[in-house]
Amino acid sequence: MDRILAEDTRRTRILAGHVGARAPLVSLHEHNEAERTTRALAWLEAGESLALVSDAGTPLVSDPGRRLAEAVVAAGHEVVALPGPSAVLAALVTSGLPTERFTFLGFLGRKGPGRAEDLRRVAEARETTVVFEAPGRLARLLADLAQACGPERRAAVARELTKVHEEVRRGTLGELARYYGEEPARGEVTLVVGPEPEGSAEAGEGLEAEAREMALEGLARGLRPSEVARDISRRLALPRNVSYRIVHEISGA
Repeated sequence: MDRILAEDTRRTRILAGHVGARAPLVSLHEHNEAERTTRALAWLEAGESLALVSDAGTPLVSDPGRRLAEAVVAAGHEVVALPGPSAVLAALVTSGLPTERFTFLGFLGRKGPGRAEDLRRVAEARETTVVFEAPGRLARLLADLAQACGPERRAAVARELTKVHEEVRRGTLGELARYYGEEPARGEVTLVVGPEPEGSAEAGEGLEAEAREMALEGLARGLRPSEVARDISRRLALPRNVSYRIVHEISGA
């Protein structure tokens, strides 16, 4: 190995010392990946071999390296993966939730239509969903998911996987939202959300049909869309984002 590209050379130097690797370390992170990719391609053209290491988990999975890997493949060079720790799979298999099919969404949108769409996607998923979240935002995400999916949806929060303080807490979204609202999470967090229960899609379609009728009636009476949406959410126990979506679809039409 001629060079090691590392997200944080200080962390990787410790690992390299453990395994006796003596190749020079070169930083590659989200702020310099474009420039480092150009240099890496030149090194490969010169016949060098390179390794890419992330701080934790697997490179490219919500970590730097995607641009580099794409460029290396496009240039005709070989890319070899050495399987290592993966928070996605570790959280999935320890969650106690279905593992036959799953979707990984990375970090969900933090606000606006993007977040609403991501929450809807998790709520309607027929397979288990795995996401990453920063510890300081976990309580809010759990509360939003409890509203979008229903508080009884099964989920698991995995923290600090493969580390000394590893913890997996299982329960419903409602239970987990309450717990982490009182006990802020620490460390790296992976959240696993179970699939939509069988039959709930049909029930949801029935509620949406009823909500549309109520929206038409409220708007016809001259009520503001926000008032109509709040009333629907209260009377049908629908998540607020669903009620607002239905009302705005109708009012926009």
